[in-house]
Amino acid sequence: MSPLLGRIKTPSVIPGFGLTLGFTLLYLSLVVLIPLSALILKTTELTWEQFWATVTDPRTLAAYKLSFGASLAGALINLVFGSLAAWVLVRYRFIGRRVLDAMVDLPFALPTAVAGIALTTLYTENGWLGRYLEPLGIRVAFAPLGVVVALTFIGLPFVVRTLQPVIEDLDRELEEAAASLGARRITTLRRVILPELWPAMLTGFTLALARALGEYGSVVFISGNIVGETEIPPLLIIMKLEEYDVGSATAIAVVMLLASFLLLLMINLLQWWSARRHVAARITLRVSPSAGGV
Repeated sequence: MSPLLGRIKTPSVIPGFGLTLGFTLLYLSLVVLIPLSALILKTTELTWEQFWATVTDPRTLAAYKLSFGASLAGALINLVFGSLAAWVLVRYRFIGRRVLDAMVDLPFALPTAVAGIALTTLYTENGWLGRYLEPLGIRVAFAPLGVVVALTFIGLPFVVRTLQPVIEDLDRELEEAAASLGARRITTLRRVILPELWPAMLTGFTLALARALGEYGSVVFISGNIVGETEIPPLLIIMKLEEYDVGSATAIAVVMLLASFLLLLMINLLQWWSARRHVAARITLRVSPSAGGV
């Protein structure tokens, strides 16, 4: 019997490729493709003039600007401080570490409405923190800054949980070798640690961004829903549906869908390019006879 025939006849716990691929496509179609296709088809009931008037309305544009701007800001904040939190939780042992590690998952467990009420209570004019921030001219609740705070809160676990396994697998001998060769800490961080963590950091950033773009519950409480200032697209969609204006609601949703898709596509392409560069650099470092220093 040929080796190829033996591999084909080898029993497997999971069914064959054709069957599993069929179930995968069916599942993705029912859960993702068909609902999104129905959303786009519903928008075709509008004329181009109606569609354009809806998505370019000043109130809608202000909501888009706030949602994408606050989502990017929250994801970037989590990229920096979430990476630092993941490093501390993995590399250091201290009293209360397990408690802090468990607290990272709180945004996962809390209903978004509860998170919104808690943040609003904390940052209102008479709140525990708001009473000290308001005299300084820093307004969080019922302001765009509050939206950023809420999106940062709900996106933190995505960065931390994505980075923790990578940091745990990071070879400490590379850091020790860099130090023994005279590299400063900033050099070790830039040339040894960050190249290993960068793909995971981009993944965590992408997940936090995607989660922030779809957030609704926590934002509507702390934002105050001020017309043209702190409204977000999901709120406008809900308002259009309550007015039985399904066409306008789907128009706003389609623009949000397309913009989110393009943004996530660019980030994933950047992640793919970064991973390829990282692999190529490691291969070059291994085969180059002159590559011996840091």
